[in-house]
Amino acid sequence: MLRMRSCILTHLLSSPSAAYSIPPLHCLFSTTASPIPANPTFAVQDYLVTTCGLTRAQALKASTKLSHLKSPSRPDAVLAFLAGLGLSGADVASLVAKDPQFLCASVEKTLAPVVAGLTRHGLSHTEIARLFPRGRAGIFRRRSIVSNLPYYLSLVGSYDNLLGLIKKSSIVLGHSLEKVKPNVAFLKECGLGDCEISKICLSAPWILITKSERLRAMVACADGLGVPRGSGMFRHVLHAVSFTHEEEIAAKVDYLKKTFRWTDAEVGIVVCKAPMLLTRCKDRLQRLSEFLISEVGLEPAFIARRPVMLTLSLDGRLRPRYHVVKFLKENGLLKPDPNYDTIFKLTEKVFLEKYICPHKEAAPHLAEDYVAACKRGVSTRRFIFA
Repeated sequence: MLRMRSCILTHLLSSPSAAYSIPPLHCLFSTTASPIPANPTFAVQDYLVTTCGLTRAQALKASTKLSHLKSPSRPDAVLAFLAGLGLSGADVASLVAKDPQFLCASVEKTLAPVVAGLTRHGLSHTEIARLFPRGRAGIFRRRSIVSNLPYYLSLVGSYDNLLGLIKKSSIVLGHSLEKVKPNVAFLKECGLGDCEISKICLSAPWILITKSERLRAMVACADGLGVPRGSGMFRHVLHAVSFTHEEEIAAKVDYLKKTFRWTDAEVGIVVCKAPMLLTRCKDRLQRLSEFLISEVGLEPAFIARRPVMLTLSLDGRLRPRYHVVKFLKENGLLKPDPNYDTIFKLTEKVFLEKYICPHKEAAPHLAEDYVAACKRGVSTRRFIFA
């Protein structure tokens, strides 16, 4: 635990209930208490290092946001409050490094009421403490999260999912529900059920707080791509188009057609089955095309019907597996022509069992070369046959 100022720790730990209930903390740090005079020699950087556990480099960066501090009284109160919640020294150091101004928060007016409110909603101190290391402590300065919590819990379905939502976009939790609820209602009108909306919360929560006009434009764009609103891929398309505008989406669809030599119908199939390809950079798509069509020899129509392979890592998966199979074929160890779609999609365990382990004696270096190629992300070593 952090080395706290001795007077604060003594006071905090002297109460048997201090670590378990908010009221003692609320009373302990009341702003009505006698003010502590400013310390003209207070050194913020030293305080951050010796008391908060930051490195000297972290303290130098963080101190620029705390130059107004003249006394350790408020930071001491915040640190003691966090200690009472059960945060470790490492957790506190991480929090302060990411959000130095959290040390300036008012325990009485902000932190204690928020934690007390979350407790009334059924969260334990342990569960609340788990929110801080997520690097999203700023939400505790938004008292609206207390009233918003039940609504978001109902959306995501569990506390663990709530943690995932906060990690993805903590700002959502404190956002006005007057703007969120109409968007959720519109998504339901589009055929998305509770489960699908919950998944949107976890994968693309910014969709919930986007302007209603923007959300309707995203849905219209998804409609234009031919993805049925009631399909399982509709939320994935919304996720993909949320990153860009309709004109850019049209340009990316055109690029896919030219790069993979697809017809309008084929590119439509691809977008419906793998909409996240719309977010891939052109260089990555070009390299995939050159590898699958020019090197492996797959037909564009074959790829269009199996676009999942385009979402897999080229250098970390597709290329190493292709060279393993090519090596086995060239050396008479693999008789039937392989289905590369199946080979690329196999789990690592199954691929090793089927294409590596049976050939340990005939090709003793095959496993070593394959693992090395996957780790480096490039296939620079020859697969050795012995």
